[in-house]
Amino acid sequence: MKRRSFMQKSALITGAIALGSAYSYASSVNSVAKHSFNLKYAPHFGMFASHADSLEDQLRFMADEGFAALEDNNMRKRDVATQEKLAKTMQRLGIDMGVFVAHEISWKKPSLASGDLAIREKFLAEIKSSVEVAKRVNAKWMTVVPGHVDLRLSMGYQTANVIESLKQAAAIIEPHGITMVLEPLNFRDHPGLFLTESPQAFEICKAVASPSCKILFDIYHQQIQEGNLIPNMEASWDEIAYIQIGDNPGRKEPTTGEINYKNVFKFIHEKKFAGILGMEHGNSKPNKEGERAVIDAYKQVDLFL
Repeated sequence: MKRRSFMQKSALITGAIALGSAYSYASSVNSVAKHSFNLKYAPHFGMFASHADSLEDQLRFMADEGFAALEDNNMRKRDVATQEKLAKTMQRLGIDMGVFVAHEISWKKPSLASGDLAIREKFLAEIKSSVEVAKRVNAKWMTVVPGHVDLRLSMGYQTANVIESLKQAAAIIEPHGITMVLEPLNFRDHPGLFLTESPQAFEICKAVASPSCKILFDIYHQQIQEGNLIPNMEASWDEIAYIQIGDNPGRKEPTTGEINYKNVFKFIHEKKFAGILGMEHGNSKPNKEGERAVIDAYKQVDLFL
């Protein structure tokens, strides 16, 4: 499932919070002890839609199941009233806000790599707008993807162009204590993008040299793109601020593919990672059975045995 598919699917249920639930999820927080995860995993809207209909009910279900964070790529596109309502609900439930996508991503045409000043100004304007969204929903991170390569420029020039755009973006967000996280994406799902590997993201973050420019290490993407997951995370660890999850092949929950998530999560836990791990994947099975399988999978790989 591609990022655009996640965003489209999530957008379909945006109106539910305003219209109310088809049925209301009844919280069991007072009668059943919450599960306590070792790491802060973040589901997204739609992942548990068979158990709870409205966005607020989905948040309550997540909290009751022991999840302490939410990831919502579409948050920037939600109306202000919805953003504020979700923020209040998350605060009441003790749920932290994970990443949302901070700008329009150019999937097919060169953008930040081109050095085009009009494209850069549009990007910076979207970053400014996303700062207000982040403040409204208490988000500390927002995703940035530099977009497609420019085949008319050597990689060195493209890299310099991207770094300059990110330096200017960092200057905007740094005073607010927000971090943009750069996400390398794999060649199979997103062919032709500029940013693909963790060493490349590491080099760019070092060049930008701002606490507001770090790496989003998506385990699914990097398993496809470069493999060698734990050594690559180790090598770039001091620039990693956010992590995303998905097994391969299929981009479903852990235990459905080839990645040894128990060992990967053990490494992350031993690093004393206190940030959020976004569950940016689909469910391997439909309906309530599939949603319960996702929760059980996380309990299984979170044991570190």
